[in-house]
Amino acid sequence: MELLIVSVASLFAGFVDSIVGGGGLILIPALFSVFPNAHPATLFGTNKGASVWGTGFATWQYSRKVQMRWAALLPAAGAGLLASFVGAWLVTVVSPEFLRKALPFLLLMVLLYTATKKELGRHHTPHFSGSQERWVAAGIGAVIGFYDGFFGPGTGSFLVFAFVRVLGYDFLSASAAAKLVNTATNISALVFFIATGHIWWHFVLAMAIANVLGSLLGTRLALKHGTGFVRVVFLWVVTALILKTSVDAFLR
Repeated sequence: MELLIVSVASLFAGFVDSIVGGGGLILIPALFSVFPNAHPATLFGTNKGASVWGTGFATWQYSRKVQMRWAALLPAAGAGLLASFVGAWLVTVVSPEFLRKALPFLLLMVLLYTATKKELGRHHTPHFSGSQERWVAAGIGAVIGFYDGFFGPGTGSFLVFAFVRVLGYDFLSASAAAKLVNTATNISALVFFIATGHIWWHFVLAMAIANVLGSLLGTRLALKHGTGFVRVVFLWVVTALILKTSVDAFLR
């Protein structure tokens, strides 16, 4: 029964995560609910062990239909991978507690900005090109990759917003780009959790399969309905993240 519950949660997490990120909003609470006495690091490691496959397959699906700006995105992914590992190491010596109360307000600013800028992310008009785009993309990957390793909630949504606002991508292209960088940061964190023994392999296989199935379904819907659909899902997911992180920060 435990495996069935977390696998179903992983499927829904993969679905949401493949569109705009935020899958952890579903899967991590499910893991903590089903295994309340487990070490948190083990549950985070198990989450990464499943979700890395969903983000990886979503990246592959998007790359077949969406023009990926590989010259900029590969440096972003590389920077994200390295920075995520640094963040994961730092969290072992510095508490991320200060971010817990700040996060709902950061997400609220993202939500309000996106909701009021009606044309934001509706058209794909990159602001940079060449080496300038590579450096800016790498900077985004490094900053948000570090955040993912150090704290984590909302990483996918922050990546989508950054690619839309800073680089001028439309929401569909930004979601595709975010999947690539998020796959790299997930791999980095997963390596750390494996090295420290914090992963349940006997749960990961079924959860990974479910996550991939959800990811393929979500990616297909995003590609079918386009940028407008992704923008709406983004607003809903960020709203849910605000509610969840507010409860975690101020009511627990």
